[in-house]
Order: sequence, then C-alpha cells, then structure tokens
Amino acid sequence: MKKGIHPENYRPVVFKDMSNGDMFLSKSTCKTTETVEFEGETYPVLKIEISSTSHPFYTGKSKLVDTAGRVDRFMNRYGKLKK
Repeated sequence: MKKGIHPENYRPVVFKDMSNGDMFLSKSTCKTTETVEFEGETYPVLKIEISSTSHPFYTGKSKLVDTAGRVDRFMNRYGKLKK
C-alpha cells in the first residue's frame, strides 16, 4: 500500500449487522463512539442495518427486514389503492 494516501484515522473497525448480529472486521475512517470485543481484541464498532449476511440478494431468502417501519408507512398510504 502506498504511504501517505490514507487519512490518519484509517483503522480496523468492526461492522455489526443489527438484523442478525453478525460482525466482520474491516478498515475504515468512520467516526464511532462505541467499542466491542472481537476475536480477543477491542475495536471500534459501527452498527449497520443490513449486510451481505442478511440481504435477500446474497442469502437467496426473501426475508423482510424492516427496522424503521417503512413497509407499514407504505401500506398505510397506498394499501387502500389496490384495484
């Protein structure tokens, strides 16, 4: 890797999928305030709603993950318009 092309805060970060609890380690510059123990080490953690381990395209399952009530809002607005 070339020296001097990455920001100073480019460091290992754990990404945690909140829909199924899976975690993976990668490098990032994202700002985090929480930490988590992962494989015996303590890393900053970034919580994400969906990842490749829970996305229907990658899993092949048609599982609905609705954390913000988007489907309910859509059905309330447009569910009555069915013909």
